[in-house]
Amino acid sequence: MAGTPQYIRNLNENLIMDALITQGSMSRADISRQTGLSKPTVSSAVEHLIERNLVKETGRADNAQGRKATLIQFNEKAYYVCGVDIGATRIRIALSDLSGQITAYAVYPPIVPEKKEEPESESERELESKSKRYPSPEPGLNQFNGEAAAEEMYQTSESSQTCEKSVLHLLYSYVGQLLQENDLQWGDLRCIGFGIPGVVLPGSGQISRIVDPLAGLEQSFSRDALAQAFPCDVILDNDVNLAALGEYRSGAATDSPLFVFFSIGAGTGAGIMVRGQLLHGLSGLTGEVAEMLLEDGRRLEDVLSADGLMHLAKHYGLETFVRSDIENSSAAGFETPDNLDTSDTSDTLLTPEVIFEAARSGEVQAVEVMKQYSRTIASALRQISTVLAPELIVLGGGIGGNGDVLLPLLRQMAGEQFPVQPKLICSALGERAVVTGAVQVALQQTLQNLQQEALVESR
Repeated sequence: MAGTPQYIRNLNENLIMDALITQGSMSRADISRQTGLSKPTVSSAVEHLIERNLVKETGRADNAQGRKATLIQFNEKAYYVCGVDIGATRIRIALSDLSGQITAYAVYPPIVPEKKEEPESESERELESKSKRYPSPEPGLNQFNGEAAAEEMYQTSESSQTCEKSVLHLLYSYVGQLLQENDLQWGDLRCIGFGIPGVVLPGSGQISRIVDPLAGLEQSFSRDALAQAFPCDVILDNDVNLAALGEYRSGAATDSPLFVFFSIGAGTGAGIMVRGQLLHGLSGLTGEVAEMLLEDGRRLEDVLSADGLMHLAKHYGLETFVRSDIENSSAAGFETPDNLDTSDTSDTLLTPEVIFEAARSGEVQAVEVMKQYSRTIASALRQISTVLAPELIVLGGGIGGNGDVLLPLLRQMAGEQFPVQPKLICSALGERAVVTGAVQVALQQTLQNLQQEALVESR
């Protein structure tokens, strides 16, 4: 129970571990002076921490006189944590030791949910519509139809479970591959932080909404599903929230008291940090700027997302310009990518990357697209700035990270239109922002667990 010698000893061990994490290598005498604990108490606690592999002796101190003191150091390699960014276009995974520094990083193909096959004919569509409007009668009225309906429900449930298992198996294999490549085992991993492009309910860990490319996988990515699939602790949060935390800890917003991370990519969202704490709000909806409505009634995400940007570019005729530019380059003898079919009339030629490159090269239509697109971003940022008055707004995401194109336009608009004018900058961590934040929450959870385990053992 609390107050026993064992319990107090473990409190002392946690105090010593905190001092070593904060100060670095110290001798036992230095630890005694730093913590206020007696030398015998320090020596006993240090020996037990060495047994737990949480601290280690690292050599001798550089004393001016007398016997050289042995230095004690927090063992950063005792365990590892992991951060996973489940993106719509790719999956990024990072490993970190207990120092919080990323030691390995890899990018993997995205998870693509299985699409339900659409009825091929009008009669099939009508039959499906009727089956939804008029379900089978209660068993007993028509036993045959009832059994068929039950079988259909079973197959649907089984298919859903199979999809969930395959998705989780793929994630598991990605993490396992990175562990193996770095000579680590699952037993070395204490916690995984997952970032998901969706709204995570703070209490249950369920996902109430998710970006369109991952629609249908809400249950697969829930906290309970992840916890059952992985042999370690798991933490789940919105990806933009984790990106904001990453920028706060080691990126563009280090120690900023109030800032907003504004992400634009496959979706649109904002992470808000106040004095080092993420705001989640009611049902985890803080920062869900995707649902903001523009003057014409459209959702902000529908306009700013990658699909929204390409729709705008087509409106300005940029796809025709891109095709013409490729054809002219080919006629002039320049090579075109092997996988680029210039005869294709679909959307394959026009991508956000192509649009930004055209703007950088000064193509008039692309520049006009960027101006119009930036006006929409500025409109959203103006509202956010007026309500929160942040000192800093960090742009990130696959589209928002193109600061060389967007920032000059946005800064000019902010100077002319914003009643509150925060500093506008681009993400310093780029594509690693989410995994950096995910690593940080996993690390914090692991250190808390290690300290709590010692206290539980002593009771």
